[in-house]
Amino acid sequence: MPKRVVITGMGVISPLGNDVTTFWNALIQGKNGIKTIPEWVTAGYPVTIAGQADPVTIDDLVDSKDARRMDPYCVYALHAANQAITQSGFTQDNPDPHRVGVIVGSGIGGLHVFEEQHAALLLKGHRRVSPFFIPMLIPDIAAGYIAIKWGFHGPNFSVSSACATANHAIGVGLKTIRYGDADVMIVGAADATLTPMALNGFANMKALSTRNDDPAHASRPFDLNRDGFVIGEGAGIFVLESLEHAQKRGATILAELAGFGQSADAHHITTPAPDGIGAIIAIQQALADAKMTTTDIDYINAHGTSTAFNDKTETKAIKQVFGDHARKLAISSTKSMTGHLLGASGGVELIAVVKTIQTGMIPPTINYETPDPECDLDYTVNKAVSRPVQAAISNSFGFGGHNAVLAAKAFLE
Repeated sequence: MPKRVVITGMGVISPLGNDVTTFWNALIQGKNGIKTIPEWVTAGYPVTIAGQADPVTIDDLVDSKDARRMDPYCVYALHAANQAITQSGFTQDNPDPHRVGVIVGSGIGGLHVFEEQHAALLLKGHRRVSPFFIPMLIPDIAAGYIAIKWGFHGPNFSVSSACATANHAIGVGLKTIRYGDADVMIVGAADATLTPMALNGFANMKALSTRNDDPAHASRPFDLNRDGFVIGEGAGIFVLESLEHAQKRGATILAELAGFGQSADAHHITTPAPDGIGAIIAIQQALADAKMTTTDIDYINAHGTSTAFNDKTETKAIKQVFGDHARKLAISSTKSMTGHLLGASGGVELIAVVKTIQTGMIPPTINYETPDPECDLDYTVNKAVSRPVQAAISNSFGFGGHNAVLAAKAFLE
C-alpha cells in the first residue's frame, strides 16, 4: 500500500509578504500586491508594473560571500526553505539526513545574474565574467545549496517546467517518498525574473497586462476585461514526510498531500489546448492518485492567470471534469493579488490551499467586475468566504503545454 504523505512545514516569499502568516492574512483581506516599478518607468518600458517581493537576507544562514554569489531566486529558495524546515521542527539528529532529499525547481533560473554577466562581457570583456557565473545561473543550484546548508544526502535535483515547475517538484517529491527513496523531501520552487529581458520578452509577446496606470486592478482573472498577466516573483517551499515518519518524531501535521496528476497539451508552445484536454487529464489523474471522487473536492485554487485563453480554457476543463459539481465548487485565483510568480506560483498557491483547509477561509479573486460568459463558475469574487474545506486541488499550467495538479486534504488519522 502506498505511503501516506503529509506536509509538516511551509515557507514563502511573495509580493504579499515573506512569511506564511503575513502572506495568508493579506490574501484573506484581498490585498493587492502589484505596484509600479519606478526604474521601468524611467526606462520607458511598455509594462511598468509587477508583483515585487520585499528584499530578504540570508546572511544568518550562509557565509556572506556565498550569499553574494547567489542569484535572487536562490536567495528566495533558501529563505523559504529555512521557514519550512524551522516550522517542521527538525533537530540535528532527527530526521536521518541520509533519508532527506531536496527537489526545488525554477522556471527560468538565475536570470538576474545572466543579464549582469552578459553586460559585463559586452562592456568590459571576457575577463570580467565571474568564475561563479555558471553555478549562480543554473536552476538546480538552489536544491544544491539547501542540501549543503542542512546536510541532506537524499535525492537532490531540480525541475523546470515553466509555470508548472513548483507543482511538478512537489508531485515528484510526493512520489519519491511513496517509492521509499526518502522519508522527508524539501520541495517547491523559486523564481526572480523582474529583469529587463524577462519583462520585455513577455511584454513583446503580448502576454502581460498593460494597465500601467492602475496596478491595483491590473490582474483580473476570469473578468471579461482581463488583458494579460502581471509578472511576479517569489518562492514556495514545503517539508513533506511519510505519515509514519512524521508521527514517529511527533511532528505537527498541517495537511495531507494526497495526489498528483500531470500531462501535456501537445498543442502549442504558449497557448493552451482550446478543448482543455491537458488540464482535464491532469486533474483526473490527481483525483485518481488521491483516490478521490469529484464530489470530494470543495475548493480549487485555479491557475487563473488573467489571460484571455487560460481563464476560459481552465473553466472549460473544470466543467468537463466535475460536471454538475463544478457549480458547487469554490474557486479562486490568488494571482489576482500576487501576480504570476511563474515557476514559483504553484508552491505559493499550495500554501494558500493548505491554509484554506486549515481555516475554512477561501481567499478571493479580486478585481472581478464584469462577468465573462465563458467564465461562469463561482470564483469567490472580491471578498473571502468562510466555508468548510476538507479537500482541494491546485492547478498549474505552463508554456510548452505542461500541466501539473496537486490534491490536498485535511489530515485525519
